[in-house]
Amino acid sequence: MNAVHPMILVALGGALGSMTRYGAASAVNRFAQSPFPFGTLFVNIAGSFLIGLIMVLLLKTGEWRENYRLLLVTGVMGGFTTFSSFSWETWKLIEDGRIPLALANVLLSVAVCLLATIAGAMLAKQF
Repeated sequence: MNAVHPMILVALGGALGSMTRYGAASAVNRFAQSPFPFGTLFVNIAGSFLIGLIMVLLLKTGEWRENYRLLLVTGVMGGFTTFSSFSWETWKLIEDGRIPLALANVLLSVAVCLLATIAGAMLAKQF
C-alpha cells in the first residue's frame, strides 16, 4: 500500500464508510420504526467499538502501519462516524489517567456541539 497517496486512502475509506453508515442506519431505522434515531445510535456504538478494535490491533502488531490507519481509521471509520474518533480519544485520556480531561472532552463535545447545532439551525432559519 506504500505506492498509494494518503489522500486517496482516506478518500476511498471515507466513501466506503459513508455508504456503510447510510446502509446500516437506514436498515436499523426501517427495522425499529421509531422516532428515536436508533440508526444513528447504532452507527455511533458500532463505530466506537470498531475504532477501539482496529486501533488496538494496529498498535499490537508492534509496527505502526500508517497506510492501514489512514484507510481504516481516518477513512472508513471517519466516514462511518466521527463519534468513533471522539470515543477513542476520550478512552486514551482515561487510560492515561487524565480523567478530568476525559470528562471535559465528553462534556464539551456533547454540550458545545449540541449548542453549535442549535446556533447553526437558528441562523439558517433567519434566511
